[in-house]
Amino acid sequence: QVQLVESGGGVVQAGGSLRLSCAASGPIFSSYGMGWFRQAPGKGREFVGAINWNGKNTGYADSVKGRFTISRDNAKNTVSLQMNSLNPEDTAVYYCAARFGRTTVVTTTPSGMDYWGKGTQVTVSS
Repeated sequence: QVQLVESGGGVVQAGGSLRLSCAASGPIFSSYGMGWFRQAPGKGREFVGAINWNGKNTGYADSVKGRFTISRDNAKNTVSLQMNSLNPEDTAVYYCAARFGRTTVVTTTPSGMDYWGKGTQVTVSS
Protein backbone atom coordinates (compact mmCIF):
# COMPACT_ATOMS: atom_id res chain seq x y z
CA GLN A 1 0.00 0.00 0.00
CA VAL A 2 0.95 3.63 -0.37
CA GLN A 3 1.97 5.76 2.58
CA LEU A 4 2.00 9.53 2.20
CA VAL A 5 3.73 12.15 4.31
CA GLU A 6 3.15 15.87 3.80
CA SER A 7 5.57 18.63 4.71
CA GLY A 8 6.07 22.34 4.15
CA GLY A 9 3.10 23.76 6.01
CA GLY A 10 3.41 26.81 8.21
CA VAL A 11 2.33 30.38 8.76
CA VAL A 12 2.60 32.92 5.97
CA GLN A 13 1.30 36.45 5.46
CA ALA A 14 -1.35 37.22 2.89
CA GLY A 15 0.16 37.61 -0.55
CA GLY A 16 3.01 35.29 0.28
CA SER A 17 3.96 31.88 -1.05
CA LEU A 18 4.40 28.41 0.33
CA ARG A 19 5.41 25.10 -1.18
CA LEU A 20 4.01 21.83 0.11
CA SER A 21 5.59 18.48 -0.56
CA CYS A 22 4.31 14.94 -0.28
CA ALA A 23 6.58 11.91 -0.12
CA ALA A 24 5.16 8.52 -1.09
CA SER A 25 6.56 5.19 0.02
CA GLY A 26 5.08 2.99 -2.70
CA PRO A 27 7.47 1.35 -5.18
CA ILE A 28 5.04 1.99 -8.07
CA PHE A 29 4.38 5.67 -7.54
CA SER A 30 3.94 6.22 -11.28
CA SER A 31 0.79 4.06 -11.21
CA TYR A 32 -1.06 6.57 -9.05
CA GLY A 33 -2.79 9.82 -9.73
CA MET A 34 -2.12 12.34 -6.99
CA GLY A 35 -4.13 15.14 -5.49
CA TRP A 36 -4.18 17.85 -2.87
CA PHE A 37 -7.24 18.53 -0.76
CA ARG A 38 -7.83 20.88 2.14
CA GLN A 39 -10.12 21.16 5.11
CA ALA A 40 -10.81 24.30 7.10
CA PRO A 41 -12.26 24.14 10.63
CA GLY A 42 -15.95 23.30 10.54
CA LYS A 43 -15.92 22.60 6.81
CA GLY A 44 -15.70 19.51 4.68
CA ARG A 45 -12.67 18.34 2.79
CA GLU A 46 -12.46 20.11 -0.57
CA PHE A 47 -10.52 19.57 -3.75
CA VAL A 48 -7.53 21.80 -4.46
CA GLY A 49 -5.57 20.28 -7.32
CA ALA A 50 -4.68 16.97 -8.91
CA ILE A 51 -2.21 15.47 -11.35
CA ASN A 52 -2.42 12.20 -13.23
CA TRP A 53 0.08 9.35 -13.16
CA ASN A 54 2.52 10.79 -15.72
CA GLY A 55 1.99 14.47 -14.99
CA LYS A 56 0.45 15.26 -18.37
CA ASN A 57 -2.97 16.13 -16.99
CA THR A 58 -3.77 18.49 -14.15
CA GLY A 59 -6.86 20.02 -12.65
CA TYR A 60 -7.53 22.77 -10.13
CA ALA A 61 -10.36 24.15 -8.10
CA ASP A 62 -11.59 27.49 -9.40
CA SER A 63 -10.64 29.11 -6.12
CA VAL A 64 -6.93 28.35 -6.61
CA LYS A 65 -6.58 28.30 -10.39
CA GLY A 66 -3.79 30.60 -11.50
CA ARG A 67 -2.31 30.76 -8.02
CA PHE A 68 -1.46 27.14 -7.21
CA THR A 69 0.56 24.69 -9.26
CA ILE A 70 0.78 20.96 -8.72
CA SER A 71 3.74 18.94 -9.95
CA ARG A 72 5.26 15.51 -9.46
CA ASP A 73 8.63 13.83 -9.69
CA ASN A 74 8.11 10.12 -10.20
CA ALA A 75 11.82 9.40 -9.87
CA LYS A 76 11.72 10.79 -6.33
CA ASN A 77 8.20 9.61 -5.45
CA THR A 78 7.08 13.12 -4.61
CA VAL A 79 4.28 15.50 -5.46
CA SER A 80 4.35 19.21 -4.69
CA LEU A 81 1.93 22.09 -4.45
CA GLN A 82 3.32 25.55 -5.09
CA MET A 83 0.99 28.11 -3.56
CA ASN A 84 1.31 31.76 -4.53
CA SER A 85 -0.71 34.86 -3.71
CA LEU A 86 -2.08 33.23 -0.60
CA ASN A 87 -5.03 34.75 1.21
CA PRO A 88 -6.63 34.00 4.59
CA GLU A 89 -9.29 31.88 2.88
CA ASP A 90 -6.55 29.41 1.99
CA THR A 91 -6.04 28.61 5.67
CA ALA A 92 -6.68 24.90 6.18
CA VAL A 93 -5.12 21.54 6.78
CA TYR A 94 -3.79 20.36 3.44
CA TYR A 95 -3.85 16.67 2.61
CA CYS A 96 -1.98 14.70 0.01
CA ALA A 97 -3.91 11.83 -1.56
CA ALA A 98 -3.34 9.06 -4.08
CA ARG A 99 -5.59 7.07 -6.39
CA PHE A 100 -4.49 3.93 -8.20
CA GLY A 101 -4.76 4.05 -11.97
CA ARG A 102 -2.95 5.25 -15.05
CA THR A 103 -5.66 7.49 -16.44
CA THR A 104 -5.84 10.70 -18.46
CA VAL A 105 -8.36 12.24 -16.09
CA VAL A 106 -7.88 13.40 -12.53
CA THR A 107 -10.02 12.70 -9.49
CA THR A 108 -11.57 15.76 -7.88
CA THR A 109 -13.60 14.18 -5.08
CA PRO A 110 -12.25 12.98 -1.73
CA SER A 111 -14.25 9.75 -2.00
CA GLY A 112 -12.37 8.87 -5.16
CA MET A 113 -8.97 8.75 -3.49
CA ASP A 114 -7.50 5.53 -2.11
CA TYR A 115 -4.77 6.75 0.24
CA TRP A 116 -4.31 9.81 2.41
CA GLY A 117 -1.56 11.54 4.32
CA LYS A 118 -2.15 12.96 7.79
CA GLY A 119 -2.10 16.55 6.58
CA THR A 120 -0.07 19.69 7.14
CA GLN A 121 -1.39 22.97 8.53
CA VAL A 122 -1.28 26.10 6.39
CA THR A 123 -2.19 29.36 8.09
CA VAL A 124 -2.39 32.60 6.14
CA SER A 125 -2.49 35.73 8.26
CA SER A 126 -3.87 39.08 7.19
